[in-house]
Amino acid sequence: MKNRWMNAKWLGLITILAAFASGCGKNHLSTLRPAGEVGQEQFDLMLLSIIIMLFVVIVVSIIFTLAVVKSRRKNLGEDFEPKDVAGNHTLEVIWTAIPIILLIILAVPTVYLTFKQADTQAMENDDGEVNSEEIVVNVTANQYWWEFEYPNVDVVTSQELVVPTDKKVYFNLQASDVKHSFWVPAAGGKMDTNIDGINSFYLTFDDGKAQDSNRLFYGKCAELCGPSHALMDFKVKALPEEEYDQWLADMKNIEEPVQAFADDAAEGQEIFNNSCIGCHAVTPTGAGAQGPNLTNFGDRELIAGYLAHSEENLINWIEDPEAFKPDNKMTGAYDLTDEEIASVAAYLMELKVEEGSGDVETLRESAEESSEEESTESGEEEEEASSEPSEESASDSEEDSSESDEEGGN
Repeated sequence: MKNRWMNAKWLGLITILAAFASGCGKNHLSTLRPAGEVGQEQFDLMLLSIIIMLFVVIVVSIIFTLAVVKSRRKNLGEDFEPKDVAGNHTLEVIWTAIPIILLIILAVPTVYLTFKQADTQAMENDDGEVNSEEIVVNVTANQYWWEFEYPNVDVVTSQELVVPTDKKVYFNLQASDVKHSFWVPAAGGKMDTNIDGINSFYLTFDDGKAQDSNRLFYGKCAELCGPSHALMDFKVKALPEEEYDQWLADMKNIEEPVQAFADDAAEGQEIFNNSCIGCHAVTPTGAGAQGPNLTNFGDRELIAGYLAHSEENLINWIEDPEAFKPDNKMTGAYDLTDEEIASVAAYLMELKVEEGSGDVETLRESAEESSEEESTESGEEEEEASSEPSEESASDSEEDSSESDEEGGN
């Protein structure tokens, strides 16, 4: 009896601790607070599956408890023989039909949402080019940072994804080195980024939910990719469409690297141009560089994806990146003194985008012209491709005609 009591106490203690531990997760990385249509649909589907599982557990537990209580020997007697239900068609139909019905209830919305959320046809025109009327972001995963390209306006940034609210945002995902996985828990499920192919999907961000979270959401790599996998984070800024368009216009307006003002920053810019520029771009058109694009580094919330954005942390990061992100590509790529590192840090902190400097209308016109040019080029290529077989068939006809004339002459 004493052992039973001790076991019951331990079981109760473990249950209480498990309940407390369930609340120790990070709210900003939770799927239980959906921030958009995709996340909400997936959350509702998860709730449906939980309800079905709870229903099964409760029903089975009730039947099991009743069977244990009513079938005790002292209630039924020593000579009681249970009824043989083998071959009972009614019971067989019940315990076969109920699981099938539950499976159908879960399968129908699952299949529907799977196909609905996989539909990305709107991001491309009939000719296969990017649709200029849709929000499209090309995501490239690198060890251990993220690059975001906006192909409609030729703007590239890294580590901080900026998106409009209340609109579908389409993503083309690929990796440059090893397999990664793009995941914004509040917005929807993860999607793998592969080296040998492009995966596409879309997410949405509700403006009201974005306001509640100070317009910031958090993303992670959800596929083990190396020693610093757990540190491969990024932020998502969800802005109203007008502010998003203005941000794009401001980024597009930067044609030359921002010039440093302070003396130490000016010295840092010179050092940067002689050393760091080989891996890092400081203009928004620098795609495919070995390191993150730093055009708007001074406006960012974090350093290296997870360090607080301060000049002190930046200096520490440049001095010894291996201490913060093991196996990163910066380690050993340069040799700078403490004074030079401080100057470079001062320069990078000045890399900010001037708000309101870009013209939104000019940006839209540029995007439309680019789309029209691509459509024209695609149409010309199709015409050339279609004309080649016609020319070949015409020459074949001429050859056949000449052969028939020769035969007739003979």
